[in-house]
This record gives sequence, C-alpha cells and structure tokens, in this order.
Amino acid sequence: MAKILLHACCAPCLIYSYEKLVKEGYEVTCFYYNPNTHPFREYKERLKSVRKCCEELNIPLIVGEYELEEYFRRVAFHEDERCSICYNLRLRKTAETAKKNGFDAFTTTLTISPYQSLELIKKIGDKIAHEVGADFLFKDFREGFKESHEKAREMDLYMQKYCGCLFSEWERYGKKK
Repeated sequence: MAKILLHACCAPCLIYSYEKLVKEGYEVTCFYYNPNTHPFREYKERLKSVRKCCEELNIPLIVGEYELEEYFRRVAFHEDERCSICYNLRLRKTAETAKKNGFDAFTTTLTISPYQSLELIKKIGDKIAHEVGADFLFKDFREGFKESHEKAREMDLYMQKYCGCLFSEWERYGKKK
C-alpha cells in the first residue's frame, strides 16, 4: 500500500479527496500547510476545522509552519502570478515533507476546487516532483466538490468563503462596495 501525503487547503476539500484516495488503496496522511491564508484568525479557524475533520475520520495529520511572511515576500509585486507562486510554495513544502518522512508520493486537495487551475497545479507539481525527488500523484477530485462540502456541513465544519489569500478576500468582499 503506497503512503501518500495529502496537502489539505481546508476541511471541506479534504473529506472527498481523502476518501477517494483510501478507496483506491492508498494510506493517507494529511498535511496542513497554508502560508497564504490571511488573516491569522482565518488560518486558525481553518486549522481547527482540519484538526476536527482528521480526528473524526481518523486521518493522521502533520501541521506545517505558518509562514505568512514567506508568502508575502514571494507575491509582493507579482500579484498577477500569485496563484502559481502559492501553488509552488505549498506543493514544494508538501513534496519536501513527503520525501523527508518516507512517503511514496504527495498530492493536494487544491484539485477539488472548480476555482483552481488543474493544468497549472499539475505542471507545478510535476516540476517540483522532479526537483525534489518525490513522486507527484496528480488527481482531479472535482467530481467530489459538492459531495465533500455537503459532508462538511453535516460534520459542522467551518466553511470558508474565499481561497485564503488577502487578494482573494479582497476580490470577494471588495467587489461589493
């Protein structure tokens, strides 16, 4: 049974992704690493929800550091490229953690979201896999987006309204003015 490190952006996206991988025969550990999430209270709320989800579904969990400053350093003056920078930052840390801890491969829940670029995630994941020496298991989880969010509501998990970054929050709330 292959051991997979599954990067989780949030609990609602984790549920289906985890269940699908387990059904396919993988041994899955969740990795929460999201330095893009802002403000800090949002980061803590999402982490609390991921912890609750992992506890209820009996998913092993590794929590990475909250490296907000690193995220802002990388996206400063590159706001138009923020998603690729963010994918790169999170997938690289996941790959490095997978390699360091003896996982067979890494993947991400980011591919469940209809708002994220599957092509860009795959391209970056494959590049990082080559550079780090850890296999990237690309999975399109989008078919389970609605189901995963329904289960999250049933489990009373926190349901965020934006991807997590300051720019996404501004786009969501700023447009209403």
